[in-house]
Amino acid sequence: MRVAMIGTGYVGLVSGACLSEFGHDVICVDKDQAKITALEAGQIPIFEPGLDEVVAANVKAGRLSFTSDLKKAVPGADAVFIAVGTPSRRGDGHADLTYVFEAAGEIAQSLDGYTVVVTKSTVPVGTGGKVRDIIAKARPDVDFDVASNPEFLREGSAIEDFRRPDRVVVGCEGERAKKVMREIYRPLYLHETPILFTSRESSELIKYAANAFLATKITFINEMADLCEKLGADVQDVARGIGLDGRIGNKFLHAGPGFGGSCFPKDTLALLKTSQDAGALTHIVDAVVKVNDARKIAMAEKIERAFGGVKGKTIAVLGLTFKPNTDDMRDAPSLVIVPHLQKAGATIRGYDPEGTKEARKHLDLTYCSEAYEALSGADGVVILTEWNEFRALDFARVKGLLKSPLMVDLRNIYRPDQMAEEGFIYVSVGRATRKPA
Repeated sequence: MRVAMIGTGYVGLVSGACLSEFGHDVICVDKDQAKITALEAGQIPIFEPGLDEVVAANVKAGRLSFTSDLKKAVPGADAVFIAVGTPSRRGDGHADLTYVFEAAGEIAQSLDGYTVVVTKSTVPVGTGGKVRDIIAKARPDVDFDVASNPEFLREGSAIEDFRRPDRVVVGCEGERAKKVMREIYRPLYLHETPILFTSRESSELIKYAANAFLATKITFINEMADLCEKLGADVQDVARGIGLDGRIGNKFLHAGPGFGGSCFPKDTLALLKTSQDAGALTHIVDAVVKVNDARKIAMAEKIERAFGGVKGKTIAVLGLTFKPNTDDMRDAPSLVIVPHLQKAGATIRGYDPEGTKEARKHLDLTYCSEAYEALSGADGVVILTEWNEFRALDFARVKGLLKSPLMVDLRNIYRPDQMAEEGFIYVSVGRATRKPA
């Protein structure tokens, strides 16, 4: 099939590349000519493991191409996906749909023959109907349907998520639209992937509800971690104990400094605002948003206590992105924790394997080229992101570089007893602090 993907951000580029790998002819569109030029030269604007190989292979095969001219991509397409940004709107927290509606208007002018216009972006309930109204008003003569097809990609494992998803959700009306969407995802039938067809409204809400539920699990285990510290329990044991219950499951039960990224913060806030407008308040989501916002400050204060105050001290921070295997800094805990420590008088030396370029746009600190450089001469180390290369540090070398053998591990990647045996003062989350014997 012929597919146009409007937007070459994270969702658009990954989705477009993977659909071309399915055998479809895909044209990715972006107004940013510099980005298109870079993509045509094989330069990927985001870090996502395996994405560069998928893009290169399908460009070479002639199934994937890029353009800044939407008018070249839409005519003749069986489906046009809208995958533009929907950031939180300043002032009220609602999703900003400016780019979605602009794309809909431009798509309307280029539609040629029956086409399914698909919202891939995360959008509030009712957006698909508004997209349909925009197109119908601009082109009352055109034959089209509007579908909702939310993405469920995890940054750092997006390629595999697209190839082998838990489910594909499609919200649409009419058999013609269903037929097109079935054909687009037909390669997944080999894996017996469930394809759930719903109304557009249900599909739009499923995305928000799923992210809000996962954010709730993270927030819940973080609160249990605080309780564990007060009662002498171990949050990792608690997480394993409840995660073995099939009704709960073990995913998203990792205590830490709070969730961040491009989805959970904005989607929980957007769902909260939607529920308020609808007069059906979501009190649990409200609590999740508030607790997560407070969590990052609480973790900064935890670091201060561990260091006995940070004024005049140098702190090595390992990991700046919101999670490993991505360069995404959106709503990363570091964006709150690092400035808080600096305001309290600390000097920060930071290292991130892939996030330095993006981090420089947001944080003013001393950037290092590798972990041990950041550790050299620091009064202690804080692990903010659980990159694999931080999981097997040379402890003797670390102690030799630090002024004091203090490690604050906000991702619980080490065992407390082991760290005490290695001679560290080890502070983690939801577990007792360990000191050398």
